[in-house]
Amino acid sequence: MAYPTEAVFGLGCDPDDRLAVDRLLQLKQRSWEKGLILIAADYEQLRPYVDDQQLTPEQKERVFACWPGPVTWVMPARPTTPKWLTGRFDSLAVRVSDHLLVRELCLSFGKPIVSTSANLSGLEPCKTEQCVHQQFGPSFPVLSGLVGGRQKPSEIRDALTGKLFRQG
Repeated sequence: MAYPTEAVFGLGCDPDDRLAVDRLLQLKQRSWEKGLILIAADYEQLRPYVDDQQLTPEQKERVFACWPGPVTWVMPARPTTPKWLTGRFDSLAVRVSDHLLVRELCLSFGKPIVSTSANLSGLEPCKTEQCVHQQFGPSFPVLSGLVGGRQKPSEIRDALTGKLFRQG
């Protein structure tokens, strides 16, 4: 399904459903090796997927100071976290969103969801429901709503080092 986020519409699914993730990756024409982002209503929803015991109190404080908000953190993944989420990495990108509809969606679902920009390979990410339907078809499921006011997708940083992977 597609849903509005802080800057663009996202595509998401149940992170524990390999078939759903495979379908999403096929739709996006995206390699599983790149890994995916999980977004959540709160940090507790992300705990089953990340190994935060590898983070110092200072590193955790840096992460939590940005949440909820538009910063995605790459954190060590638990050994039980599926490879279809982490890709070729031992880490997982995660975010606690401050977008009301994302938070409500994750709370209703009871866990985080996969999040990747809603666009076909080579096209700009969708910022409206109309754009989602133009790219993915009129029957594609969309959570109605508006994207937040951000102009760029979420910033991505490494939780262990603070290194910036993508400017927000």
